[in-house]
Amino acid sequence: MSGRPDPRRRRDAPPTIVQRSREVAFAVMHAVDADDAYANLLLPIEIDRAGLSPADAALATELTYGTLRGRGMYDAIIRIAAGRELDEIDHGVLDALRLGAHQLLATRVAPHAAVNESVELARRSSGRSATGFANAVLRRISRNDLDGWLDQVRALARSDDEAIGWTSSHPVWIVRAMRRALRAEGREHELEELLAADNASPSVTMAALTGLAEPRSPRTRFSPIGFRAPSGDPEPLVRSSGGAMRVQDEGSQLVALALARRAPVAGERWLDLCAGPGGKTAVLAAEARNASALLEANE
Repeated sequence: MSGRPDPRRRRDAPPTIVQRSREVAFAVMHAVDADDAYANLLLPIEIDRAGLSPADAALATELTYGTLRGRGMYDAIIRIAAGRELDEIDHGVLDALRLGAHQLLATRVAPHAAVNESVELARRSSGRSATGFANAVLRRISRNDLDGWLDQVRALARSDDEAIGWTSSHPVWIVRAMRRALRAEGREHELEELLAADNASPSVTMAALTGLAEPRSPRTRFSPIGFRAPSGDPEPLVRSSGGAMRVQDEGSQLVALALARRAPVAGERWLDLCAGPGGKTAVLAAEARNASALLEANE
């Protein structure tokens, strides 16, 4: 009997090492999909838990938000590449495919890394049986660029609105509502430009709570307490201010300020019945303190 190993008896290959940035992005995406989690609240926690460097944290942020912004488009592409409906794909595998599709079609990540590590994430989520399917779908996606895939997506759409919705990652009902609103003002030709702007990666906007901090430059256009975050991670600024400076969209600031600055009266009692997760409530609380009013908040 020969002492040489039987080539028919293959040993299982060691599992692929997944970069921590991708693990964080996948965990957040899966929580958003499975548990309706807030990505903007969970991502900083997962980045801190993973101990990511600033560069890795930036990659995790781009992978998370980039994939989520383009999810509708990537879902349409995955449906074609997989040859099946999305509800026939395990949730964990689908999230891994979305993450891989974003890296392949919208980033400079090396294709082999995007495919191999996404397949490993699918394996971890759904078992070894998922690897062949995930690998085949991602390699099929990698054979074409984004423009080529979008041509295929448009060809399968049943209407112009559906084609625009799929390629811009917006639900069709939103596309139709925006079209009607623009048409009423004679600006229907701006529809696709508006949807593209809605998907653009925004700059980070911060709020300086009234009476507790002063907004820095550059200031926001509309909110008197808003300013643009400096480059890099804004978390150190939030921590050093004790929460008096915080990341918050300008629109959210304005909603709270529109109520708080309508001619407040000292001694008034304000009630916030929809206080979770608390961003606008913090603005209201600072405004109430400044106006000698009392805020009660509940969720």
